[in-house]
Amino acid sequence: MKRFVRVTGKAAVLDRPDVDTDQIVPKQFLKSIERTGFAKALFHDWMKDPGFELLRPEYRDAKILLAGPNFGCGSSREHAVWAIQDYGFEVVIAPSFGDIFYSNSLKNGLLPVALPADAVKELARSAEGGRELTVDLEAQTVADPAGGEVRFEIDSFGRHCLLNGLDDVALTLGHEDAITAFEAARPAPIDTTALPGQR
Repeated sequence: MKRFVRVTGKAAVLDRPDVDTDQIVPKQFLKSIERTGFAKALFHDWMKDPGFELLRPEYRDAKILLAGPNFGCGSSREHAVWAIQDYGFEVVIAPSFGDIFYSNSLKNGLLPVALPADAVKELARSAEGGRELTVDLEAQTVADPAGGEVRFEIDSFGRHCLLNGLDDVALTLGHEDAITAFEAARPAPIDTTALPGQR
């Protein structure tokens, strides 16, 4: 998993409440376990509408998504996080998140930032016209172009994993020496090297 320390980029605004994971990536796209190729599936049904917010020219290449409350509610599909990342977003800022989506985000390197609704709206105003925001995970701040800054909270373990690029596999491999020592000290329950009839 790629390390996340800070990102500066344009912010796209999707000011809708209760955006669920089926809207983020519809069920017909859940056929692959690869983490790439899902950008085309992101908000698939909404993208058909020429007036959909994310199709605005000023949001092209945005790295930050400013969303409404309860973002990512619904089913536990990890593909929703993959689609958001594959589209180019590295941060989602919202007043609240679905619990499973929030957890999946941290495990896949997408930073979910929970801020009060009025702070999210103020950031949206600050980012109008393609102006950039800076999200700094080390300092736990979001800064606007005028120098305004708002602090966010994140659990220390999730922060540690993002800052160091540690997913579940990397965390396990961090204990490789202890695992190897445990396995070496524990006799095998059966002799896996013996061929049938040669005991």
